[in-house]
Amino acid sequence: MARTSIRLNRWFLPLLALASFGISSIAVTIPAATTSAPFNFVGASALGAVIYAILSFLITLIAQGPRVAKDRMMTTLVLVAFAIAVVPLISLISTVVTLGLARFDGDFFSSSMRNVVGQGGGALHAIIGTIEITSLAAIISIPIGLLTAIYLVEYGRGRLARAVTALVDVMTGIPSIVAGLFAFAVFALFFGPGIRMGFAGAVALSVLMIPVVVRSSEEMLRIVPSELREASYALGVPKWLTVLKVVLPTAVAGLVTGIMISIARVIGETAPLLIVAGFTQSMNYNPFNERMMTLPVFVYFSYSSQGTDTQAYIDRAWAGALTLIVIVMVLNLGARLISRIARPHTSR
Repeated sequence: MARTSIRLNRWFLPLLALASFGISSIAVTIPAATTSAPFNFVGASALGAVIYAILSFLITLIAQGPRVAKDRMMTTLVLVAFAIAVVPLISLISTVVTLGLARFDGDFFSSSMRNVVGQGGGALHAIIGTIEITSLAAIISIPIGLLTAIYLVEYGRGRLARAVTALVDVMTGIPSIVAGLFAFAVFALFFGPGIRMGFAGAVALSVLMIPVVVRSSEEMLRIVPSELREASYALGVPKWLTVLKVVLPTAVAGLVTGIMISIARVIGETAPLLIVAGFTQSMNYNPFNERMMTLPVFVYFSYSSQGTDTQAYIDRAWAGALTLIVIVMVLNLGARLISRIARPHTSR
């Protein structure tokens, strides 16, 4: 006799999730009450997810059979994995915003730390340094990375292409401190061992940025349909013009996203900039002369070199971290806007 499948109400799973969290909250609260410990929300959520997964599987198995039960179990595991990935991110952002707003004011964005001890001061010199150094790194890295990706996808064959691919793979895993030491060694050959300048920091960041641009651009160019290239060749269009007028416009949305990801990858680097860009409390608009401050280094020194007024330094560190997050968010929003405007429009 065939099994009768019982259709569960659409509110059943949400109510089961609330009941599971309630059971886990009670289970966590009872031991904590004896020791006067605070309520452990993370522990209650984790235990509630386990209880929900077990109960939903067993109830679905009884009501709707093993096939639907297995599907619901896998759906639950996917949702749990999503929560594990998102909850720490939300916690991080909320913590940075909460603690960073204490000094996220006009003075922070309009003054430097020159002659400032304790309260006051700002990160204008670090913001300017971050923008200039990252922009120089992008100017160096984007053409090199994009042209390398075009070579690998459109022209590269044989040993040279395999060697370039292997080199890019190796560069992708280079620690940032090694990139800083490389840039320092190169500039020390020409300017002496005591050299510190923003442009050297841009070169160090470009070493980290180029392989990311190459890899992301290469993947975007490979997913362009080969039929588009063949149609262009059939019309007598040369290969270089096909790449310029067909391939790149088709892949522009993914290319812009990959480039923005690579910029976000290097904008928060600290180790190479500590070595080659140095540290300063004053404004420096010239990346080719003297030391230049950046936001990651500003955050590091604000937290590690606290003066007598400890809270003032900690507040500046959190405000610098919040500024970095805002810059990365603006870059990502800008990338989405540019890719939406620049993508080819198709009509039905």
